[in-house]
Amino acid sequence: MIAIIDYGMGNLGSVKNACAFLGLPAEIIQTPERLEACDAVILPGVGAFGDCMRHLSDYGFVEPIRTWLDEGKPFLGICLGLQVLFETSEESPEVKGLSIFPGTVKKFRPNNVLKVPQMGWNSVCQVQKKCPLFKGLPDETYFYFVHSYYVDCSEANWIAGTTEYGLEYTSVIWKDHIMAAQFHPEKSQKWGLAMLKNFAAWVREPVKFSGIEPSFS
Repeated sequence: MIAIIDYGMGNLGSVKNACAFLGLPAEIIQTPERLEACDAVILPGVGAFGDCMRHLSDYGFVEPIRTWLDEGKPFLGICLGLQVLFETSEESPEVKGLSIFPGTVKKFRPNNVLKVPQMGWNSVCQVQKKCPLFKGLPDETYFYFVHSYYVDCSEANWIAGTTEYGLEYTSVIWKDHIMAAQFHPEKSQKWGLAMLKNFAAWVREPVKFSGIEPSFS
């Protein structure tokens, strides 16, 4: 069972519908206790960084998510669900993220060419082609983005995909059992659905599916 975390923010309906379309067992959960019956977690998110962290705290999810990740269990973050894995954000500088990864979430600087937020289709360069999310997907595949802030990841080894929007930024991260994407796979049609299916397949058979054994450390 895949847990889709409901903390009062996020694209829950779209994610749940995408999983249902693919025939993936998924449940929207509102309490951390339900995690015990689940094999994997999807953390979706839309809105502000600070609001997200406050809602996760109010719903009692902050420490259970950290424990889940510490125990090496499968996790997929989507959009804001990627950003809160990092330490801080220019959007809410007074609020600490989950701090799983070092790095800062920064705001795009608009100009005469680039509009903020970035809204629409953009391509992803596969930096780590062995990332389980990319299995069977062409390089430079287009996905649907909606965001004003981007992750400035300070550890290159965890960058699985990058995207260009006035600058090159991290759009996919992967470290062992932790995967996250800045874009919305649930809104990205064929290849986005393929990515969700890849995640579910990796949850079932991580070693066979990825061709490498996660260290879970």
